[in-house]
Amino acid sequence: MNLHEYQGKQILNSFGVNIQRGIVATTPEEAVEAAKKLTKETGTGWWVIKAQVHAGGRGKGGGVKLAKSLEEVQEISNSILGMMLVTPQTSAEGKKVHQVLIAEDVYYPGESETSEFYMSVLLNRATGKNMIMYSTEGGMDIEAVAEKTPHLIFHEEIDPELGLLGFQARKIAFNLGLSGKAFKEMTKFVSALYTAYVKSDSALFEINPVLKTSDDKIIAVDAKVSLDDNSLFRHKDYVELRDFREENAIEVEANAAGLNYVDLDGNVGCMVNGAGLAMATMDLIKQNGGEPANFLDVGGTADAERVETGFRIILKDPNVKAILVNIFGGIVRCDRVAQGIVDAYRNMGDAIKVPIIVRLQGTNAKEAKELIVKSGLDVISVTEFEEAAEKVREVLA
Repeated sequence: MNLHEYQGKQILNSFGVNIQRGIVATTPEEAVEAAKKLTKETGTGWWVIKAQVHAGGRGKGGGVKLAKSLEEVQEISNSILGMMLVTPQTSAEGKKVHQVLIAEDVYYPGESETSEFYMSVLLNRATGKNMIMYSTEGGMDIEAVAEKTPHLIFHEEIDPELGLLGFQARKIAFNLGLSGKAFKEMTKFVSALYTAYVKSDSALFEINPVLKTSDDKIIAVDAKVSLDDNSLFRHKDYVELRDFREENAIEVEANAAGLNYVDLDGNVGCMVNGAGLAMATMDLIKQNGGEPANFLDVGGTADAERVETGFRIILKDPNVKAILVNIFGGIVRCDRVAQGIVDAYRNMGDAIKVPIIVRLQGTNAKEAKELIVKSGLDVISVTEFEEAAEKVREVLA
């Protein structure tokens, strides 16, 4: 589950991570009041207006701007709120901005130069260890840094059973070229950041940039946080942070219906029971010239209502040119699934305008095929996996 910057910062701050302070606003008037309040609390005289959407590269799209007066706060907020923000991480259509973060100016003058670093915490699945990835090249696209100057990216792996050790935090601060007060502040920052990552059950923390201020404080200026959906039962308060406006509407609907659905870019809709079979089905579709339009696991209760819901969700994608239903009947009987398909097809009437290929194998597969054939519906029934893929290729030709 992805969070907005201001939400991610709230979590970071709750674990002792120093952050760039800010107040979220949904109207230009609220933005001005937020700026006034922020000035009283922090003394800041300038404010950074940041669009709050689930996408990086906001500055490149005009979603991050500096305001030097309250008039500019209102003008800039008014221009950003409601805009369709297009960044390298959004579609060509962009994402609508519903709220902005009014943040304090942290690039104030002082005795030393400011420095920007990149830092993220995530799981290295190859080693089964957590990893802190960091670089002196903060504020830039980390992908570009990795491509052009890979020697400037460092990794520190952490054994989950031991946790982050003191020497590792000091090593990170040393590799970032820090000394004195900034060195000590960075070790504290890294320790608090790792604690936040573990205790919040996150999948990713990405801070770009981590800033060394002119008076040697270390703060998170940005925060990209992705929580592990499987751990949300332990964090009821985090569940409330979900912003469905930022998520794929079809996936949200499918999730509400209890279906495991992931939207893809292809032209063949898939309805399968079991994640492994679903992955194999998508592979076979691709091998036969098609492109899967979705991952949809209907689970072991593929009754008429569930099948109909699955059809309706798949057909919301205008790119779908055919649907492949691939069910292996183990616990669930194939004839029950077949009846569900027939009932769903009849209930939906003219809503189904694309060919449907059905492969039912396993318990009562023979009876299932007879049910579909006798229904007289425009459904192509097959037995073998390869045959199903060939039919997909034929209907797409």
